[in-house]
Amino acid sequence: MKRVLLAYGAAGGQAAKISAVVSEVLRSHDIDAVPLDLKTVHDEDPAPYDGAMVGAAVHLDRYDEHVVEFIRAHVVALNRIPTAFFSVSPAVEVDAAEARGHVERFEQETGWRPDRVALFGGALLHTHFGFVRRHLMKKWGEGQKPGLGPDVSRDYVYTEWDAVRRFAEDFAADVNASGTHRA
Repeated sequence: MKRVLLAYGAAGGQAAKISAVVSEVLRSHDIDAVPLDLKTVHDEDPAPYDGAMVGAAVHLDRYDEHVVEFIRAHVVALNRIPTAFFSVSPAVEVDAAEARGHVERFEQETGWRPDRVALFGGALLHTHFGFVRRHLMKKWGEGQKPGLGPDVSRDYVYTEWDAVRRFAEDFAADVNASGTHRA
């Protein structure tokens, strides 16, 4: 059975939820998905794995520093195995070009060019925010899509779960078609 490292930085939790769905799909293709929350574990080496997928959420126009540090530390190993990256952000719903720009800056900053990249809508869990953050979100989102505007009384989830499953299926095919490691 092939093994894939499934690393994520989960500041708000949506990247972890997406990783859980990816893990289910990979297991259905006889791939052991090994989860790694980069907020708590930083030193797992991807070299012994048959593939790696990394997920990160955009907050304040940046990815979590733990994700960036992990990629920088392991870029050589990542470039030897099939890899994928998924970016999570509500900005995908508002401005896909902005979301792609985050990924491009991330690739430049880390030197990693994953084989596959996906942009997934995140979640705005307004009911979990404090008063100040809800107020700021209301002001920021006026005139935007629902959930990014004045109604901060409820939560919004923008993740397209079918797209997540398709991305995981495609990555599973990459891993299963590859040898154990690339040269």
